[in-house]
Amino acid sequence: MAANLLKGAKGAKGAKSSNAPKADLATEITASLVVFLVALPLCIGVAVASGVPAELGIISGVIGGLVVGAQRGSTLQVSGPAAGLAALVAETVMDLGVAQLGVIVLFSGILQIILGLVKLGRFFQAISLAVVQGMLAGIGLPLMFSQAYPAADAKAPGTPLENMAGVPGLLADTVSNPQAMIAAGLGILTVVLSFMWKKVPGPIKKIPAALVAVGIGIAVAALPGVNVKTLQVGNLLASVDVPGAEQFAGLADPAVITAILTFTVIASAESLFTAAAVDRMHDGPRTRYNPELIAQGAGNTVAGVLGALPITAVVARSSANVQAGAKTRMSRTLHGLWLLAFALLLPQVLALIPISVLAGVLIHSGWKLFAPEEFPKMWRQDRGEFAVMSITTLVIVLTALLEGVLVGLAAGIILAALRMSQTVIKQHIEDDTAKVVMAGNATFLRLPQVIEALEGAAESGKPRIRLDLKGVTHLDHACRNQVEEFVTQQRGKGLRVELLMPGPAKPIATDTKAPTAPESSPTYRADTPLPQRSPTSPTPGPTAEWFYLDTRPMPEEYAESYTSR
Repeated sequence: MAANLLKGAKGAKGAKSSNAPKADLATEITASLVVFLVALPLCIGVAVASGVPAELGIISGVIGGLVVGAQRGSTLQVSGPAAGLAALVAETVMDLGVAQLGVIVLFSGILQIILGLVKLGRFFQAISLAVVQGMLAGIGLPLMFSQAYPAADAKAPGTPLENMAGVPGLLADTVSNPQAMIAAGLGILTVVLSFMWKKVPGPIKKIPAALVAVGIGIAVAALPGVNVKTLQVGNLLASVDVPGAEQFAGLADPAVITAILTFTVIASAESLFTAAAVDRMHDGPRTRYNPELIAQGAGNTVAGVLGALPITAVVARSSANVQAGAKTRMSRTLHGLWLLAFALLLPQVLALIPISVLAGVLIHSGWKLFAPEEFPKMWRQDRGEFAVMSITTLVIVLTALLEGVLVGLAAGIILAALRMSQTVIKQHIEDDTAKVVMAGNATFLRLPQVIEALEGAAESGKPRIRLDLKGVTHLDHACRNQVEEFVTQQRGKGLRVELLMPGPAKPIATDTKAPTAPESSPTYRADTPLPQRSPTSPTPGPTAEWFYLDTRPMPEEYAESYTSR
């Protein structure tokens, strides 16, 4: 089977590029074992953090390897249940129940397949980096606080704010309970090992820190007098819960539809963000985003049918796969096979793992997602983006993941719109003329400044107003309409208004008595509507040589003096 997998992986890549790296069977198998050792505690830990049986996490890990891993799209990224979705899954299970989770994951997978087929995979790349980092921080911070409780063999109160507020009480209860102190010690040791293990000298550091922590936890839990909570793992096959008619009837519930859309967007975004990150870790074939989205959808469809956890690409497993020297899809596919074999043949070993150790693994993952060092870095680079990042994180912590991401996207769009709407408006008085000169992008976001400048010109008391908009590179409908209304109103009061607008123009026939203007500026009659720019016309801008000069009404004596200038 391994040989067939290797042959298939080689053939798939060879069809795309003859320069694709060749796989070494021993290296691929070794890499798959490394990924398996990293994935096992993470699968179980994510399931526990999600409030579902540990077996469902293993089932999702198996699907991530055997279903997603065998498909084309990305070559080296590894999929499975993700810590980033743990809080969302826990909230969904609390509100709708474990049985309803299967239907939600199933239809999320179907939507992902549809999005991939209509080639919207790259759409998820068009998201502000500040929103992405804010989303990850908003996932990581609540994850750390929620896992602080199982790290001390306690139960988390519920919402992120409740978990944060309950930390002082948790510390007091832990100090007064010797067994809770032992569990907390194992959790703290796991976190410390996760941070410090890479600094251990020699080849021993190649062993995943999570596996070392699990080994120590099992040894401590086996000591006489130690009574810490361990995983209660049941039959893997018995944990499969295929959704029935009652669960499908739940599709009429708006809360279920909202959950499906939320899972689809977040799982797709996290997978494709991870793909971009993993591509930067190696020099092999790049991710094909639409096929990868279809692969993720296929995995979630199968996971939903089996009632398991949602699947995304996971950075921790993917980076372990790259660092282990994998070159093809074989390693990530085999890791799913090892998960399946281990869970079916040695489930009693899983029951020896202390829950506090797995909580420590997830606290470390939460810290990596939170990445506090990114906030001062963003502040130094771009304070506007820092605001977007902070808003996204804060709203996720205060409300939920979907609301936070939507608010973050809205904040990012507003920031981009404000920065694109850079309008320079200058006002000054010259003789009997109040002049207003505008340049840049005049959009509705700058309408208050435009109105203020126009009103200032009108209040100047001068008999003539000159509005020079030749330097405007973009004039949206709101600003244009405001300018034209202002011109009409002031002319109705008997003032002489000159309007220089950006836009194409062709001279039209005029009366012989009509005032003349410079050759570069066509003249329009008082009863002629303002011309509209055609779609094929060149874009107006400060370097444009053409514009139209609307001088309704303009006495002949003024036209002569204007032409002589």
